[in-house]
Amino acid sequence: MLETTLLAVLIIAISFALLAITILIKKNGRFPNIHVGGNKEMRKRGIKCAQSQDRDARKTNPMAVEEIKNKKQ
Repeated sequence: MLETTLLAVLIIAISFALLAITILIKKNGRFPNIHVGGNKEMRKRGIKCAQSQDRDARKTNPMAVEEIKNKKQ
């Protein structure tokens, strides 16, 4: 049990070290933006990620006309 835990911790530590080296070696020190919204071709076609579409759908439309609820005068 202890050997398995130490092996798992060692593998995770090596993974973090390799990721850190990758960031240091790259030109701008950043990973590429692989988000759907960061892709030019997807934006040209009007494709957005689900979170962006949901956020846009939840915005209130400033041009919308509010319905009048049954008001008694």
